[in-house]
Order: sequence, then C-alpha cells, then structure tokens
Amino acid sequence: MHNRKQQIPNIADARPDPEVVPTAKRRTFSKAEKLRILADADACVAPGDIGALLRREGIYSSHLATWRKQRQLAGEALLVEGKRGPKVKPGAAQDRQVLELQSEVERLRNKLRKADLIIDVQKKLSILMGLSTSDTIGGPK
Repeated sequence: MHNRKQQIPNIADARPDPEVVPTAKRRTFSKAEKLRILADADACVAPGDIGALLRREGIYSSHLATWRKQRQLAGEALLVEGKRGPKVKPGAAQDRQVLELQSEVERLRNKLRKADLIIDVQKKLSILMGLSTSDTIGGPK
C-alpha cells in the first residue's frame, strides 16, 4: 500500500514565484542606427528581404516609413535624437537675462536714491552743527 502523504503534492511548491518583472522600456534608436537600418532596407531587392530585416532588427514597417519621410523632408538632420517635452526657445535665455539685468538696474537705482538722501541729510546736519564741509565745487573730497 502506498503512503498517502507521498501522493499529495506539496502546496508550497505549486505557488507561483512572487518576483515582479520589470516593465518594458521604450526602445530608442540613435542617428547612426537609423541610418544603418535605412541603408540596409534600401539595399534589399529580393521579395521578403525587408520583412527579414524588420524581424532581425525588431522594428515595424512604420519605423522605416517615418524615418524615410524624415530623411526626405530635411535630409539627415531631422534624424538627430530629440528630447521629448516642451521645446526650449533660443531667445528665452537672452530674454531671461534682460529681465534679470533690468531688475538689477532698478535695485541699484533705489539704492543710489537712498544713498543720495543719506548724503543730503548728513550735509544738512553738518551745517546745523557748524562743522565745515569740504564739499565745494572743485575742492578735494
């Protein structure tokens, strides 16, 4: 007679692995890769060669169509890798610098106005106290 424990499989062995698989990352192609693949695709002459190329590279035919269109519109300059997101305006840095300089000029003008006021008060105080002022035109300071 067989042992009953040997017939029942271990429940712990039947559980799936709890390891989480990392999510897939979007594949990006460098300019050199795009140009190489386009050159390989342009060299295909026999029927089925392009399909084999697509399977070998792991890309879709829409990739080839998009890259060919980009190459046709702007030569090979548009194939350059671009960052996603809002585009930076070329004059934005210059505009920002102009605004910073304008605010600094306004701050310095306010500071000069206060300094002039303090100097005027000091002159009036020295006159009231009878101290000599050497602030005459052409005289040393």
